[in-house]
Amino acid sequence: MDRSYIPQVATREQWLAARKALLEQEKALTRQRDALNRARRALPMVLVEEDYRFDGPQGEVGLEALFDGRSQLIVYHFMYHMDRGEGCDGCSCLVDNIGHQSHLHARDTNLVLVSRAPLADLEAFKRRMGWTLPWYSSYGSRFNYDYHATTDEQVAPVEYNYRDKDELERLGLTYHVQGEQPGVSVFLRDGGRIYHTYSCYGRGLEMLMSSFHFLDFTPFGRGEGWDGMPDLHGKGLNWTRLHDEYEQAAPSHDCCAHKA
Repeated sequence: MDRSYIPQVATREQWLAARKALLEQEKALTRQRDALNRARRALPMVLVEEDYRFDGPQGEVGLEALFDGRSQLIVYHFMYHMDRGEGCDGCSCLVDNIGHQSHLHARDTNLVLVSRAPLADLEAFKRRMGWTLPWYSSYGSRFNYDYHATTDEQVAPVEYNYRDKDELERLGLTYHVQGEQPGVSVFLRDGGRIYHTYSCYGRGLEMLMSSFHFLDFTPFGRGEGWDGMPDLHGKGLNWTRLHDEYEQAAPSHDCCAHKA
């Protein structure tokens, strides 16, 4: 390890003074986050008029079934790579970070995974990972395209993270122009009507990654080699693995989560 990344040694009094100064920045960020959350809750919503169909454990269902009787629904758009027969490393790491659903259910909210892949493939991978989250297939539906979790200009105009194809290419984000993409979409059920209230993509999804936030407490941070962090083990951003593959050699593939 390059020792330039090791913090300076100080007395307890010096540490306490620096810690109190940082605390003021942390409190300011907390207040800013509260303001952002208020603004997010105040967003207008859009009526969902499309009759989206999904394959699930009980067969074919509509979007309302994904609420499981609750008023709010969070959909994580999980990238499943049919060509590799497994889920995206980054999406899988994120799902590993999701806690027990009882706490969401207590707030009238349901969380599900949705992927554009056959249900049998998803269920097999779910068993391998040991997950219990509800997982639905949107294969054959427009759902992924309409909520920009799959980009294919032969089906719909390209848009990812609220940028069109020209802007994505201009920024060098060409991996978002074609294929499966990660994202979160939120819906509200009011009687028999369903509304889309929010979607986020890219680094906006980091709020779901508790392991990242734990690492942010540490001197080495995420160890990704940017923003003053060391590059632990020389892997840069490309360090997450399926949780049963960390002892194996690095895969030959990447997903967008490793290229941001």
